[in-house]
Amino acid sequence: MSEVSLREIVAFIGGTFSGKDDVAIAGVAPLSEATERHISFLANPKYASQLAFSRAAAILVSNDLAGESERWIRVADPYFAMATIVSRWFAERPAPRGISALASISETAKLGANVSVGPFTSIGDDVVIGDYAIIYPNVTIEAGARIGEKTIVYPQVSIYYGSIVGRRCILHSGVVVGADGYGFATHGGRHHKIPQVGIVRIEDDVEIGAGTTIDRAALGETVIGEGTKIDNLVQIGHNVKVGKHCLLVSQVGIAGSTELGDYVVAAGQVGVAGHLKIGKGAQLAAKSAVLDDVADGVKVMGNPAIPFRDFARREVALKRMTRRGTGREDQKK
Repeated sequence: MSEVSLREIVAFIGGTFSGKDDVAIAGVAPLSEATERHISFLANPKYASQLAFSRAAAILVSNDLAGESERWIRVADPYFAMATIVSRWFAERPAPRGISALASISETAKLGANVSVGPFTSIGDDVVIGDYAIIYPNVTIEAGARIGEKTIVYPQVSIYYGSIVGRRCILHSGVVVGADGYGFATHGGRHHKIPQVGIVRIEDDVEIGAGTTIDRAALGETVIGEGTKIDNLVQIGHNVKVGKHCLLVSQVGIAGSTELGDYVVAAGQVGVAGHLKIGKGAQLAAKSAVLDDVADGVKVMGNPAIPFRDFARREVALKRMTRRGTGREDQKK
């Protein structure tokens, strides 16, 4: 494990620190688990009671936190500062180096400078992979796909033909990009498959969690916007358009041809029906069933989903009705 001086860390994040800064730091750890060789952080006030008992060499705290300590490094955003420190010094993990002799790479594929490909990966005809991309073992990249520079593709990922993945993306294990969308025409008592001849286009700086599937478009494109972060086990249907910098949490399902504006947040197990428009900055609370369009900046909740204020009023009314009903039953007894 690499070490870095606390002085260098403080300078890197532009923090304010008055304690001993010639300490060697070996990593970042939670307050309750940190040792004298760790730096820690307080991002959630509920853990403030742990500050006094943490053994960390230094602790990232917000500029406006009350009190003083020689161990505190004051910054504007402790959580972001922690993330940048980990990214800078402590995020390295084992990865393929160079092109494995056990990989199967088409003669017509074009690999950029310093691309790494692990064993048993298959790269098809006319695939283009940008500089410094890392492709782990057992990945399948079908013909005509394009992978941007510095993108990381973890094991067992399947990227179907013609799919486009941008720069600096991260695709975790088991991701499927470009499988056929769920399209059938019912005729004569049978379901006839509609050929899915579009593609998936993933823009730059997108991260996709393990087991997530993104269907190719029936016609045109399924699009995942720049900077969007998708959790594990998310299903995105054909011709969906996801805006920039959206957050889709685990087990979200989005049906075909729905459009999400920029900065939409969909919490765990949200289901969104097809052919809807979800406005910029909308928030979809956990387990909501979204069956209608949602305007910009609106927070919805429930099944079917309604604006949060309406949901809260309804819950209060139901509780009052329940209490009244319980009172009548008690009187009968």
